[in-house]
Amino acid sequence: MTDFQPETLAIRAGTARSQFGEHSEAMFLTSSFVFESAAQAAARFIGEEPGNIYARFTNPTVTMFEQRLAALEGAEFCVATASGMAAILSCVMGVLQAGDHIVASQSLFGSTVNLFNNVIKKFGVETTYVSATDVAQWQAAVHPNTKLFFLETPSNPLTEISDVRAIAAVAKSCGALLAVDNCFCTPILQRPLELGADIVIHSATKYIDGQGRVLGGAVLGNKKLLEGVYGFLRTTGPTMSAFNAWVFLKGLETLKLRMDAHSANALALATWLEQQPNVERVFYPGLPSHPQHALAMRQQKTGGGIVSFEVKGGKAAAWRVIDNTKMLSITANLGDTRTTITHPATTTHARITPQARAAAGISDGLIRIAVGLEAVEDIQKDLRGLGM
Repeated sequence: MTDFQPETLAIRAGTARSQFGEHSEAMFLTSSFVFESAAQAAARFIGEEPGNIYARFTNPTVTMFEQRLAALEGAEFCVATASGMAAILSCVMGVLQAGDHIVASQSLFGSTVNLFNNVIKKFGVETTYVSATDVAQWQAAVHPNTKLFFLETPSNPLTEISDVRAIAAVAKSCGALLAVDNCFCTPILQRPLELGADIVIHSATKYIDGQGRVLGGAVLGNKKLLEGVYGFLRTTGPTMSAFNAWVFLKGLETLKLRMDAHSANALALATWLEQQPNVERVFYPGLPSHPQHALAMRQQKTGGGIVSFEVKGGKAAAWRVIDNTKMLSITANLGDTRTTITHPATTTHARITPQARAAAGISDGLIRIAVGLEAVEDIQKDLRGLGM
């Protein structure tokens, strides 16, 4: 179905009907699968015959989700996982070994930084952090043992835009892989593989679900490249459940509509925030004032749904704004139909060092809003009169 438009792929790709001919995708809630004979079981287990074996690593509902998301990303293969962090862990454990080196953006989700610094490091893999936007720093950080470049674009929470094509060229020149976390954009707004990336990471928990219901993640790329990722999942089991995969399939059906609406609301809110006297600065790729606006408009279809802004008065002022909202949800999750608001320095990035937060540009006055699908006038109303 590669010749169909994204909104069609999001509804039709990967659908496989059972013998009952159901129209909506079936949910296969089973831990294991029955074989017709001992010989068939043996053939399945050693890979001579395709088919389902055990739901830790094969399930028809999960496979439908994997195939649909792969079609949207233009990827050959997808490995679905239990969460976005499980996807990152599976990726790193699947493609690296002890003694390897990662070059990563310093503008990463706090849990990703903690994974690299406190977990992966135990297995002899070191990480060097560089600017998300300065390609020369990526080149300068390369070691003889560098095997992976890792970035988010747009970044969390400042929506910095990395030049994927340029960084992919640096990675290729030194024999490293480039993995891009595409959580903020989804394949509706950005397709990193087309820009030169080797691997795409998703926290499906966010926009792919779109309603804050379930956890999940995915790793996408070339099938041969991801053999180690699939092997890690098969052995260790950070597996997506069939129920969650079914929810994600339903979420994908409206992904195009939702991303367009999130983006339109976010641009309107960001434009309004720039006009507020107590707002120091607004970070949104769709604004001409964004330092990588031109690059964002080349790489992305729109600016996306995340808006961050700094308020005058630091942490006290930021908390006052957050605490005085009546409608917005105070939660660190994002990608929901409901607008969420959080203080990154004390939530999503609280467990990294103050020095790392400063290097990433995360100030005490920074607020992140994941703009939902409510009327943008009501979102603005909830932020009015709060010392802004």
